[in-house]
Amino acid sequence: MVTTPKQMNDKHIYYLNIGSNLGDKHAQVRLAIAALSAGTGGCAVTPMMASEPWGFESANTFVNVGVMLRSDLTPMEMLRWLHDIERQLGSASHRDARGGYVDRVVDIDIMAIDDLVIDTPELTVPHRHLMDRDFFYLLMRQLNPNWVHPVTGDPLPTK
Repeated sequence: MVTTPKQMNDKHIYYLNIGSNLGDKHAQVRLAIAALSAGTGGCAVTPMMASEPWGFESANTFVNVGVMLRSDLTPMEMLRWLHDIERQLGSASHRDARGGYVDRVVDIDIMAIDDLVIDTPELTVPHRHLMDRDFFYLLMRQLNPNWVHPVTGDPLPTK
């Protein structure tokens, strides 16, 4: 299911989260930001935030940032482009053979797109864990403090 009030040629506002917990985490996040900015003509970026691994055990903490950008890419085109950036930066699969989360060089998640609701096997928007992960909702709040979940009508948590 995909719902959108936009015309096909309008630019979408994408809210992204970039995380890294391997290698030079700060440098990896900066490289991902640079790729996004170069591909879109600029983006708004939150300060970096340290976070603990979510959904798996690891001694490696994460560095996360929120990013807001405008693009005329469709949501699926954007998802493919983000996966390309991850691969170019050396990130392998974010899941192990059993489907569990693993450490990663860089991970770029789509948190939200405008007020779109997308529920397909490849992409769920808003991100299914947006309201659960503090490194998502706190950074999203910095990018758009008035954002409201288009399905539930709930505002972003404050903590």
